Amino acid sequence: MKNSEEYEARLDVAAAHRLAVMHGLNEGVWNHISLCSPDQPENILISPGHTHWGQVKASNLALMSPEGKMISGERPPIRAGWIIHHPVHTARPDAKCVIHVHAPYTTAMSIRKDMKLETRSSQQSAGFHDDVVYYEVYDGVLEDESEGVHMAEVLGNKRILMMRNHGAMIVGETVARAYLDAYQLERACMYQLLAVAGGGEMQLIPEEVAAEMGRLARKGRNIEHFEGMKRIIFEKEPDFAD
Repeated sequence: MKNSEEYEARLDVAAAHRLAVMHGLNEGVWNHISLCSPDQPENILISPGHTHWGQVKASNLALMSPEGKMISGERPPIRAGWIIHHPVHTARPDAKCVIHVHAPYTTAMSIRKDMKLETRSSQQSAGFHDDVVYYEVYDGVLEDESEGVHMAEVLGNKRILMMRNHGAMIVGETVARAYLDAYQLERACMYQLLAVAGGGEMQLIPEEVAAEMGRLARKGRNIEHFEGMKRIIFEKEPDFAD
């Protein structure tokens, strides 16, 4: 197994969980990261349910069938995670990785009624220019995949779904792209909220510059940053690869 493409994918997903703990993006045991299996794309690797992200390993990820049955793993995903993630993977074949987090500043931005993420506010936010949409209705009681279907419809072809009162969903063609976007989104929200604290006015990046930065981000600019981040996990928490 350790020479297979799926094992490499599992390493990326497990590393993303550990990095999220290091970077303060996770909350409790109830956020989720998923990835279409490279061996059988209809199957989905996803966070094991009720498991702290600091304990996620390549081997304990849940591998789920399209029908929502666990093929392998220690614990099935939290039901809400499957309801949210599976429809998005189905609707967006390019969204091979889906990350849902309640990161502090991202969630704070999702709560602000008077403000949305300004993608011209910082270097971090410009990478999301014209790539952010809002899911305006919060429904804390998720009963079936219809909620995820609705989220996928609102997301459309964008990378970021800001979920009111509920953090954000980030999608990408690879774990590297999605994780770096989750990290940068949290930074972008933090910088904007700090900048306007006390009523300050923001200096905005020119439209044409932000548009170009968004285009480059969509092309995968600086994707190698993820490998640099993974190296610290290999050094400090090598058990993630078990």
